[in-house]
Amino acid sequence: MSGPLALTNARLVLAGETVAGTLLLHDGVIAAINPPELPADAEMLDANGALVAPAIIDLGVFAVDVAACHAGGIVRIGLMPDQSPVLDDPGIVQRAALIGRPDLWIHPIAAATRGLAGNDLAEMAINAQAGARAVGTGRGWIANSGVMRKVLAYAQDLGLAVISHAEDAGLVADAVATEGETATRAGLAAAPALAEALAIARDLMLCEQTGARLHLRQVTTERGFALVRAAKARGLPVTCGITPAHLLLSDIAITEFRTFAHLSPPLRAEGDRQACIAALRDGTIDVLSSGHDPRGPEEKRLPFADSSPGMAGAATLLALGLGLARDEVVSIERLFFLLAANPARVLGIDAGRIAPGLPADIVMIDEAAPWQISAEKMAGRAGNTPFDGLPVQGRAIALFKGGNRLL
Repeated sequence: MSGPLALTNARLVLAGETVAGTLLLHDGVIAAINPPELPADAEMLDANGALVAPAIIDLGVFAVDVAACHAGGIVRIGLMPDQSPVLDDPGIVQRAALIGRPDLWIHPIAAATRGLAGNDLAEMAINAQAGARAVGTGRGWIANSGVMRKVLAYAQDLGLAVISHAEDAGLVADAVATEGETATRAGLAAAPALAEALAIARDLMLCEQTGARLHLRQVTTERGFALVRAAKARGLPVTCGITPAHLLLSDIAITEFRTFAHLSPPLRAEGDRQACIAALRDGTIDVLSSGHDPRGPEEKRLPFADSSPGMAGAATLLALGLGLARDEVVSIERLFFLLAANPARVLGIDAGRIAPGLPADIVMIDEAAPWQISAEKMAGRAGNTPFDGLPVQGRAIALFKGGNRLL
């Protein structure tokens, strides 16, 4: 920023309310909310009644995809350790933290074990010094309970959260779908939804013993949410997340072998999808993230069982989240806790809210702007979205990172 910037005539999404007014940005931070007077040299940007909210912090992204992030109002990502090479070395972690500059804040999630193999602990302390903001199990679950206990204990000593993938590997094996009528009719290898609850139960018991902060990256089943609710009621430091796909789609979406709907964890039965909505309504879910995992045609234009799981979600996260607010599943203020404030807490960074002194990471949103999700036209590295063709409303019309305009 060359000087102060005032976003006027805005609807400011604050922690507990949305208020009309002006937001003043200066020197890379939020200088004031509704200041009594503006600096004489302030540049003015009229929001024309648009929403002005904290820019999104996308927790659990598998690829650095600047174009997709900017389209979706994202300026910070929690980068998963499943990179090439794996984020298990301080040099690799440090490089990962720097590659997005100046367009994206990247917060690496270091591998909990070497090579994500689930056997030997990675050098967590050194990786934290190199810039890691959390440690994670990646796309897989650590089957060895002794190793997972050490991971949690070590992370607790370092003040880092452990971000875990919750599916019992022994039950899941090579399954590509959830057991049920849809998978049976399609003849797909399937695993019971119980695989999630078994993994969660084990990790919660170890979390209780070690006192470590545990974030379950995706919880997608009724039994899983029951365990998380009980753990929170006991005061355990546990949080959980979900993607729009598991809130809005059931396993019916994989009918006709639609590989864009081949996800990890797989889409669930309608009853579990309804349980996801209930968990979002009652506050059990803490984080809404994209699970951004762009895959090209060479990985998706294959038989369903041979295709790679994952979806490109960064560019659609904001619009799908606004749809949940429009449907009154969550308030607009809670939506930005899910998208920004809570991910920041998991990563241990002071961001994700509109408050004086915090980084000027801001998104301006036209809530009413209609558009249609298109796999062929989606911004970013790939368009493998299960929402291809869906009409949505709401898009980012301006985006600021540290006060610098990106969009």
